Amino acid sequence: MKSLPERGRIGIFNRSYYEDVLVVKVHPELLGRANSGKKEPGEKFWEKRYEDINAFERHLTRNGTVILKFFLNVSKEEQKQRFLERLSRPEKNWKFSSSDLAERGHWDEYMSAYQDALRATSTKWAPWYVIPADYKWITRSVVADVITTAIRKLDLHYPEVTAEQHVLLEEARKKLAEE
Repeated sequence: MKSLPERGRIGIFNRSYYEDVLVVKVHPELLGRANSGKKEPGEKFWEKRYEDINAFERHLTRNGTVILKFFLNVSKEEQKQRFLERLSRPEKNWKFSSSDLAERGHWDEYMSAYQDALRATSTKWAPWYVIPADYKWITRSVVADVITTAIRKLDLHYPEVTAEQHVLLEEARKKLAEE
């Protein structure tokens, strides 16, 4: 909540609260006290988290926030190629982390967690857009189209200028022209 943009602004979050149903689902040991000491969280635990996410997003949309959620679906082979490029090009070395490789070992678990999260949290008021992401130009084009379509649907307009304001604007224009 504290990181949300103010009204009239656009905010972009990378995963954000979805980490609580993705990384943590693959690594339940990260739950600590949130799991009340249980060894493995059950299905009800995850259902409650999805329910909380949906309620939060419902609250936001009821208060005028437009939510666009994108899942950029990179294939395992493409991810491998991107990692190899990061390793072979010195200017991209900074992008690689050994934890990336460790997490890749959990590919199937992550795919299952993503599938569960997408199914449970794609709603009428905050749908998921699953975007093929092996080709960056296609990904960027599709995401840009979804965003621009959503902005157009807002039917935004510049504020109306009153007759009194027009008079003041004309006076300001004359004053500046005389300088």
